[in-house]
Amino acid sequence: DGPQASSSAQAPDSMQAAQQDTVRTGAAVLAADDMARLQNKTIGLVVNHTAMVDSTHLIDLVDRAPNVELGALFGPEHGLRGEAEAGEEVKDGRDAKTGAPIYSLYGDTRVPQSKMLDGLDALVFDIQDVGARFYTYISTMGLAMQAAAQNDVDFMVLDRPNPIGGEHVSGFVLDTTYQSFVGKYPIPVQHGMTAGELARMIKGEAWLSGLDALDLEVVSAENWSRGKLRPEMHLPWIAPSPNIPDFETALVYPGAAFFEATAASEGRGTDAPFKLVGASWADPQVLAGTLDARDLPGVRFEPATFTPESEDLAGKQAKGVRHVITDAEAYRPVATGVHVLHAFYQRAPEPDSFLTRPDWLAKLSGTDR
Repeated sequence: DGPQASSSAQAPDSMQAAQQDTVRTGAAVLAADDMARLQNKTIGLVVNHTAMVDSTHLIDLVDRAPNVELGALFGPEHGLRGEAEAGEEVKDGRDAKTGAPIYSLYGDTRVPQSKMLDGLDALVFDIQDVGARFYTYISTMGLAMQAAAQNDVDFMVLDRPNPIGGEHVSGFVLDTTYQSFVGKYPIPVQHGMTAGELARMIKGEAWLSGLDALDLEVVSAENWSRGKLRPEMHLPWIAPSPNIPDFETALVYPGAAFFEATAASEGRGTDAPFKLVGASWADPQVLAGTLDARDLPGVRFEPATFTPESEDLAGKQAKGVRHVITDAEAYRPVATGVHVLHAFYQRAPEPDSFLTRPDWLAKLSGTDR
């Protein structure tokens, strides 16, 4: 009985500690203030399915807020509900629940047009990023900032923590020769910033033109420190895109995404995208042994055989390795990704037929070096 009594007595303290450690997103901060910053304004939301406050979507919070008018919705890559696959065109439409027009920012039009912004006082951006330069939500944000500036519309970022932390940056800084939608800013591959911090830098460093007059406001997240990784934030994980189903995938992604430039598979369509990488000709045991011998921090490698559902190897057997994270804080995504790519390249029967898209690798890495 004694230990049970002691345990129950400690429970409120532990619950209070967890509440104190829980990160509050910018959207939660805005909602707690009864949307005061948006009062008497017509708002356009640049959001997707990650724009949640507890169990309620930001769209619904804004739609029912008094003295706030929901004027338009703008959806990025993967769409407003996050269901479209990478690269799949997203269509315009109308939101069934609110009646607001939906404009796609991933398709023929990636920049909000003046007619889409007509009547809006502010654009509000709330999308979970994953901390990799080539994850396109931050490109969408920058283009929306430019459109807002050109049309005298305010811009607000409801910030969310970087799920893979803010203490470490790695990878080449983008050579602007390779600037594209998967790399718009001169930042490293693993950039270590939040979307709000990036927005301030994009404006302050004039990385995009025409932003001098932009009225930019960032509603910062609370209780996030740069060393915190997603599991320490006490927030539910919402997959920001179909192939980033969990935190470990987000952690591996900044390095494993380089496999998009090869004839190999990065595991799309499996239960472990990006953690699984493989090729039709690979020897899983040899690759796992080779990579483990390199003693890379925070990870070990298991031999793996899998069948991807997309890419060139769709429906075919791929052989390779599975990343097994042993220490998320020690793990270095970009360096690990380069090592894994190198191990495959060394063993490819014809290296040139393995690296099939060198132009795409240059865009992802930000360099041709």
